[in-house]
Amino acid sequence: MPKRVILAYSGGLDTSVAVKWIQEEWGAEVVALAADVGQDAGATAEDWEAIRHRALAAGAVEAKVVNVVDEYCDQYVARAIKANTLYEGKYPLVSALSRPVIARHLVAAAREFGADAVAHGCTGKGNDQVRFEVSVRALAPDLEVLAPVRVWGFSREDSIAYAKRFDIPVTVTKAKPYSIDENLVGRAIECGEMEDPWNAPPADVYTLTKPVSEAPAPREVVVRFVQGKPVALDGVEMPLSIMIPELNRIVGAYGFGRIDMVENRRVGIKSRETYECPGVLALILAHQDLEGVTVERDLAREKAKLEPRYAELVYDGLWFSPLREGLDAFIDYSQLYVTGDVRLGLEAGRCFVAGRRADQGLYDYDLATYEKGDTFRQQDAEGFVRIWGLSVETWARRQRAELPVVQEPEA
Repeated sequence: MPKRVILAYSGGLDTSVAVKWIQEEWGAEVVALAADVGQDAGATAEDWEAIRHRALAAGAVEAKVVNVVDEYCDQYVARAIKANTLYEGKYPLVSALSRPVIARHLVAAAREFGADAVAHGCTGKGNDQVRFEVSVRALAPDLEVLAPVRVWGFSREDSIAYAKRFDIPVTVTKAKPYSIDENLVGRAIECGEMEDPWNAPPADVYTLTKPVSEAPAPREVVVRFVQGKPVALDGVEMPLSIMIPELNRIVGAYGFGRIDMVENRRVGIKSRETYECPGVLALILAHQDLEGVTVERDLAREKAKLEPRYAELVYDGLWFSPLREGLDAFIDYSQLYVTGDVRLGLEAGRCFVAGRRADQGLYDYDLATYEKGDTFRQQDAEGFVRIWGLSVETWARRQRAELPVVQEPEA
């Protein structure tokens, strides 16, 4: 067994229990690494210091907090927006996107503290074990990767009891046994009564979105993009680390941004998942629309084919892979002229595109208009249409009459 372990520490139930359990069962020192990926946009230095002290109280020999919010936004979230990344067409990778950046800092901490292993608090039936372990092994094949939760076999009730036994400070109780993972992109909520997909998510699990019945008066917001990256909101330039929380507040007030789905996990099981991510969903909606007026037809169609594959790579823990890097090269090229503004309309339960304009768009008014000044050469259409349909016309004259007649079945 390793002598020193870097534990990806969230401050939650499983990782707090893991600090003590690794020491008790494997005899290794534990260094807790907490990564600030925007779990709470309003968190203060004191809040993170409290998490650090929680790790020390659980038995860690050292605890470190790293702020990776800007790195996360600029190197991961921005790329996902450019790729319109939605797993199975719905999920904007709330948890999956943050794992590779955390893994990168786990490896850095292992080098800093002379550790020979890293560990995580993921279960054996979840996706995050794959994301952490594959990422770490891609970055540092020499490090051992440990998963105590896969070994101890605790139920959530067992973990709560273990924490109580060793006076480990945790906030989860039997009354509210939800597992919540959050970062700047949004929140992922599971466990409790939501494990039955027939049950509606309890109202108290949501914090970023309000009930539709409480929506304020309709309004609009304008998002500006430069080469596919969101750079300004209502004319005010700001980094994504500020824009996304602001959009969460604005868009979430209308009840937009909740996702309730049964998704296919990498390990082969279906899982009921509840998410709320109003800001990023609004940005992807706006970005997709702006691409409609700036990206050439065949390029856009090929990109649309690759977007689900990109989402699968991220979801499946293959951020650090040659295919993801190759896809990003293609996507970056496709974004060269995705610069402009999108006006989003907001009303109860809805976020929709109300208008768009591009600095170098491919929409040509003079070609599209039916009014005076139309520059489209309509006389060219006759030859184009005839040649376009020539193969079908030839088939109809030569072969269609020879096809056997299909008889309708008798009643």
